[in-house]
Amino acid sequence: MRAIHRDLGYTAVGLTFVYAVSGLAVNHIADWDPNFHNTTRELDVQLGSASERTDDELATTVAAAAHITEKPKEVYREGDDLEMLYDHRTLHVNLVTGHVLEERQEPRFFVRVANWLHLNRGKKAWKYFADAYAAGLLLLATSGLFMLPGKKGLVGRGAVFVTLGIAIPVAYVVMSKGP
Repeated sequence: MRAIHRDLGYTAVGLTFVYAVSGLAVNHIADWDPNFHNTTRELDVQLGSASERTDDELATTVAAAAHITEKPKEVYREGDDLEMLYDHRTLHVNLVTGHVLEERQEPRFFVRVANWLHLNRGKKAWKYFADAYAAGLLLLATSGLFMLPGKKGLVGRGAVFVTLGIAIPVAYVVMSKGP
C-alpha cells in the first residue's frame, strides 16, 4: 500500500500543480484576469481631414503610427470614432482629435493553459485524464488514511483531522445558507 501510495502521489504532483494554480486563479477571477494581462496605451495620430478618407485608409495610418504590422480583423466607424479590432487588441480612434486608445490582451501562458485544462475546455480526451486524476486523488486520500497505525493514525489524531476536514466545508455551507 505504501509503494502504491508513494508512486501515485509522485504521479499526481504535476497535475496537482496545474489544478492548484488554476484553482487559485479562477477563485480570484473578480480581482484579475487569469488568462490575459490587460494593458492600455494612448497616442495621438495626425489624421488630416478624416471625413474625406475611407475607414481602411484611416486604419492604415493609425496602424503605422502605432507600429502595428498585422491587419485588423474589422474596422468600422461609430460617429466620430473609428474602431479597429484585432485578435488580442482593440484601437479606439477619435477621428476629430486623432487620439488613439489601444486596449491589448497578452495571454498568460501557463495560467491560461492551466485554466483551459482545469475548466475542461479541451473536452474529449482530457475528460478521461481529469477523471483518472480525481480517482487517483480519492485513492491517495483513502490509502493515506491507513498509512500510520495507532494513536497517530486514523484511530487517534488522524480521526480529529479527518473530522475537521469534513466539518470545515459543512460548517461553511450551513453558515452561508448555501445551496
